[in-house]
Amino acid sequence: MGRTCTICRHEDRAEVERALVQREPYRHIATRYDVSTGALQRHAREHLPELLAKAHEAEQAARADELLMDVRRLQEKTLLTLQRAEASGEWAVLLRAVREARENIELLARLRGELDMRPVINLVLSPEWLELRALIVGALEPHPEARGAVLRAIEGEGNGRA
Repeated sequence: MGRTCTICRHEDRAEVERALVQREPYRHIATRYDVSTGALQRHAREHLPELLAKAHEAEQAARADELLMDVRRLQEKTLLTLQRAEASGEWAVLLRAVREARENIELLARLRGELDMRPVINLVLSPEWLELRALIVGALEPHPEARGAVLRAIEGEGNGRA
């Protein structure tokens, strides 16, 4: 069983790690916190990358939360504008506020991953597929059983579709 990292057990671990991340010389940190430069080097090599990766993930999550809050605040202002425009009968402003509210909702859905913006291709109506299907069926003309089986497979019979 290996040794426990002295830096991980150190009472000032957070300050030591902060000094390591700020690239202070090992000898300065070692003197200030009464640890060896070897322990600092091992800790920096074996434990800091994981810690920094977690910190980066936390920072990204915080940015995402902040972005969501910004969009929510924008939506609140938009809805307030919509209500005021409706109450005052400003129909042009009302319509612009409705459009903005819709766009805010779409943006929120995309940020939350609730809206799939990838293009959808209907393969059955694709000209390339229709041409390939005709070629396959035509090539199987001399083999009526195979042709029938392929047509049934293509049309989804017998596989729970159709």
